[in-house]
Amino acid sequence: MAVPTQPIVLDPTGVRAHEEHRALRAHGQAVRVDILGVTAWSVADPALLKELLTSPSVSKDARAHWPEYGETIQRWPLALWVAVENMFTAYGADHRRLRRMVAPAFSARRIAALKENIDDVVTGILDRLDALPPGESVDLREQLAYPLPIAVISRLMGVPAEQQDAFRRVVDGVFDTTLTAEQSEANTKALYEALHLLIASKRAEPGDDMTSLLITSRDEDEEGGLSEDELRDTLLLMISAGYETTVNVIDQAITQLLTHPDQLALLRSGEVDWSEAVEETLRFEPAVRHLPLRFAVTDIPLSDGQTIAKGEAILASYAAANRHPDWHGESADDFDVTRTVKEHLAFGHGVHFCLGAPLARLEISTALSLLFERFPQLELAVPADELKPLGSLLSNGHQSLPVRLKPASDR
Repeated sequence: MAVPTQPIVLDPTGVRAHEEHRALRAHGQAVRVDILGVTAWSVADPALLKELLTSPSVSKDARAHWPEYGETIQRWPLALWVAVENMFTAYGADHRRLRRMVAPAFSARRIAALKENIDDVVTGILDRLDALPPGESVDLREQLAYPLPIAVISRLMGVPAEQQDAFRRVVDGVFDTTLTAEQSEANTKALYEALHLLIASKRAEPGDDMTSLLITSRDEDEEGGLSEDELRDTLLLMISAGYETTVNVIDQAITQLLTHPDQLALLRSGEVDWSEAVEETLRFEPAVRHLPLRFAVTDIPLSDGQTIAKGEAILASYAAANRHPDWHGESADDFDVTRTVKEHLAFGHGVHFCLGAPLARLEISTALSLLFERFPQLELAVPADELKPLGSLLSNGHQSLPVRLKPASDR
């Protein structure tokens, strides 16, 4: 197998994503890629990726384990992904401390308590959509996929209604890989301003929400709690991860079901549970294609003769790994809700596995089941090949998802 003499340059627009994923898989266990000017080892081999995601030889702490951090942070559009101070970038004991403080927000009790709220939010959205004239085109990404997770994470975190639009705009920018370094820096500044406003409002008027609990922990236990930067960046992680990824999976699930009517029929008939559609979507089109970055704490020799050297960056290429034929056979590129093994890495693996996975699954399955029950004649309003991907090599969704809820002859 030939090793490329130059890193594979990943397209920041995401237009050639599936072609790139095939190329990554074709180059074996790992291959060097250029991600917006930074060289990293892309790992698309699922066995190796799972091994690295659980190995103490791999860290997410760029400050401690990436020699290029100081220089790169000044120019890289994705600097925020490695510069934040929360459990996303923590390693070892620091990671365990930060995760322990956040975990109560996603306890089984809290998730169960949100179920009725999720049902109500989806029903309210569908009621508004049901009032639209038959035959009218509506963007379900904008009208369903966005408002549901924003409403849920805002309730969980206590984000006031008047601050939600500001958070949406700046979080979208975090995932946009077409921004210049200057634009990204401006977006980060606006993002932190929004976070400081939220913290100030909750310090002034605490509520029964996770933001208030984290602030209380920070203010009353400075030694064992969160630093001010950790508080701010933990809120950033919970709010951004709590809705952007769920938006994409709702978007992709609707798209796949409308373009695979045989699969949709199985779900509507009750032969297959909606949770199976959620898992297959997470495998087939995960919310995040690549997740930057991890770093080799020591030299890591690979079985194919290559070595990821100490200090080199590692890119977890989840989407490419999810469709690897070594994992899911010759049908890996098929969308199949009846697939017996739907294992995937959409929520990560190991100690950094997404705490919000149960909440995301609940939101997505509720949205799908109620949507297709309410609108049995739902169809795309444009050919599937005209759906445009987001301007991102990270975030995996569409710019819009135009559909017709009912044919024009309905009334």
